Amino acid sequence: MMLSGDEDEEKWLAEGIAGVQHNAFYMHRALDSNNLREALKYSAQMLSELRTSKLSPHKYYELYMRAFDELRKLEMFFKDESRHGVLIIDLYELVQHAGNILPRLYLLCTVGSVYIKSKEAPAKEVLKDLVEMCRGVQHPIRGLFLRSYLAQVSRDKLPDIGSEYERDAETVMDAVEFVLQNFTEMNKLWVRMQHQGPGRVREKREKERNELRDLVGKNLHVLSQIEGVDLEMYKENVLPRVLEQVVNCKDELAQYYLMDCIIQVFPDEYHLQTLETLLGACPQLQPTVDIKTVLSRLMDRLSNYAVSSADVLPEFLQVEAFAKLSNAIGKVIDAQVDMPIVGAISLYVSLLTFTLRVHPDRLDYVDQVLGACVKKLSSAPKLEDSRATKQVVALLSAPLDKYNDIVTALTLSNYPRVMDHLDDGTNKVMAMVIIQSIMKNSTCISTAEKVEVLFELIKGLIKDLDGAAQDELDEEDFKEEQNSVARLIHMLYNDDSEEMLKIICTVRKHIMTGGPKRLPFTVPPLVFSALRLVRQLQNQDGDVAGEEEPATPKKIFQLLNQTIETLLSVPSPEMALRLYLQCAEAANDCDLEPVAYEFFTQAFMLYEEEIADSKAQVTAIHLIIGTLQRISVFGVENRDTLTHKATGYSARLLKKPDQCRAVYACSHLFWVDDQDGIKDGERVLLCLKRALRIANAAQQMANVARGSSGPVVLFVEILNKYLYFFEKGNTQITASAIQSLIELITSEMQSESTTLDPAANAFFASTKRYIEFQKKKGGAMGEKYDPINV
Repeated sequence: MMLSGDEDEEKWLAEGIAGVQHNAFYMHRALDSNNLREALKYSAQMLSELRTSKLSPHKYYELYMRAFDELRKLEMFFKDESRHGVLIIDLYELVQHAGNILPRLYLLCTVGSVYIKSKEAPAKEVLKDLVEMCRGVQHPIRGLFLRSYLAQVSRDKLPDIGSEYERDAETVMDAVEFVLQNFTEMNKLWVRMQHQGPGRVREKREKERNELRDLVGKNLHVLSQIEGVDLEMYKENVLPRVLEQVVNCKDELAQYYLMDCIIQVFPDEYHLQTLETLLGACPQLQPTVDIKTVLSRLMDRLSNYAVSSADVLPEFLQVEAFAKLSNAIGKVIDAQVDMPIVGAISLYVSLLTFTLRVHPDRLDYVDQVLGACVKKLSSAPKLEDSRATKQVVALLSAPLDKYNDIVTALTLSNYPRVMDHLDDGTNKVMAMVIIQSIMKNSTCISTAEKVEVLFELIKGLIKDLDGAAQDELDEEDFKEEQNSVARLIHMLYNDDSEEMLKIICTVRKHIMTGGPKRLPFTVPPLVFSALRLVRQLQNQDGDVAGEEEPATPKKIFQLLNQTIETLLSVPSPEMALRLYLQCAEAANDCDLEPVAYEFFTQAFMLYEEEIADSKAQVTAIHLIIGTLQRISVFGVENRDTLTHKATGYSARLLKKPDQCRAVYACSHLFWVDDQDGIKDGERVLLCLKRALRIANAAQQMANVARGSSGPVVLFVEILNKYLYFFEKGNTQITASAIQSLIELITSEMQSESTTLDPAANAFFASTKRYIEFQKKKGGAMGEKYDPINV
């Protein structure tokens, strides 16, 4: 029966463990009887199981750990000279007679550990001997585990400062030398694994090497724990030696892992003071090494170190950390010509993150990073790689997140240049991020110059870029984008009227390029922003000293007239009409009768020529009537002209009920409650009588068309208008006229031909209850209502 590779390995591992356990049993028996000769014999046989070449690193580790546990017990026996009766120096010689080199060296390391502890020989001599002897095993896996064992048994016996094995000032260097030599040999063995066996199992070998990397990395950890390794020694001896090994091994996996180890195990302060040396090795690494991750981790550690205490910040300035990192990143990108654009940009993102954390006040550094990114991006006008695009968005978002203030970002000259390299879709996404940042932080953009830069940044939302077809965009997304731009316009403000007018002109210049789909969203906020300025100016004297022509309401209204006209090309006449009426009301507040009249003229022309839909006409005429009623600036002639127009248009609406409601609404044009307001009772009555005639005609038309009278709700509405003017003191509205109208409505409701309308019935009932309430209230109003019977 054929076994698979995994099953074979399990079988070989089981055999190896059985061999270890079998020989360990006899070794224990020899230890119990203090029989050194037998103990050495069976321990050597037990360790011979580690000579296998059939196991993967993972399985070999299991076997090694079984043997390691047994060696601990053997070491305890060697320590007790009274049990075996042999001097430790003789024992050190004795174990070297083992037949095979691998068991011999494991036993030698075990006895060597005891030898150092006995202090009968200098630790440095024994360690030097052991590290040299281990060269006898050159098989990668066996050699790595042997040297790992040596590192394990010796790590607490190094001649370090403060250690019981320290003899003189030079011993620390001996300890460092021992660890470095062991590290160098282990790295060579680890790298050699890559070049063993056929090329087709390359992936498997890489996986096995990954499993063994911590054995090599532990040496660097031991180095970092040696007390005597101060900054000076690290700078002069340790780091150069380690980096030499890293660079010379020319192995992608080893270089990446060991650079990462150096960054992780040694103190941040050491990295900062040896930045030039560490970064100098980066361009010398293999082109395939993921250097961007290594450098990103280094910058993360340094930035965390910087923010941990304000006291360390001067050190960063002293060693010129930013300049060195920036220079190193440039060299790495130049050296690795095949580095994808996403790799280069991610390096700049890490450098920018470092800069914003360590030097947030140095905007020149931030702009320098963006400038370097622009230089790299210039080789590809538009990004194709989606991952690279995400990195650019991260790069542009970082200053916004840090400063919470788009105004700061607007001072960075390279910021818009980076945005120019985004595709249209991402450009819009970034523009939305910028607007959301402004909204979230309630940032007020207060100068025309900053507004200019801002609108250049968000131009992807303001107009179609490179003739891109707008139809490709989802309608909902488009509305959301344009509503965001509209909200942004309200965030542009300055108390100084001159500057505010410049801002309005700058915004107008940009939004006018937006095309017909965008104007209905962007023109209204601009108009209201300008009207806010008008109201700010209405109480100021127009003659302001200054070189430029001052901002005056009249000047702003001229600008508004031209702006609103653009909506006619969309076409969006209903929106334009509303805005004309808003401007007319603002002109009224400024006491500018000709301007207000002009806006009303424009509104009426729109109504006549552009608004054809009957529902839109109803809405428009009510807006006109409502606005006109609030205007007080007109003289008699102008007011008569406009009210005549309004009543005329009301009577010409398509549907009779709409005509009726518009005509009775016109009654308010002749009765304004203000102290100086117009109070023409006769014309009010004429409007209401005309409305009654139209309501009556509507009833008759309904009777002819459907064989039944229409609802009487129009009469009830007119009754309420009668009551309103009756209470306001219009002498033309008499109690007898109201009484007649009540009787008419009652008669109509009782008629068999009238269509049942519960809402109208309820409305009429409420109106009668109101009359009763006023009668019972007494006083002057009660007396007025007294003649009316309901």
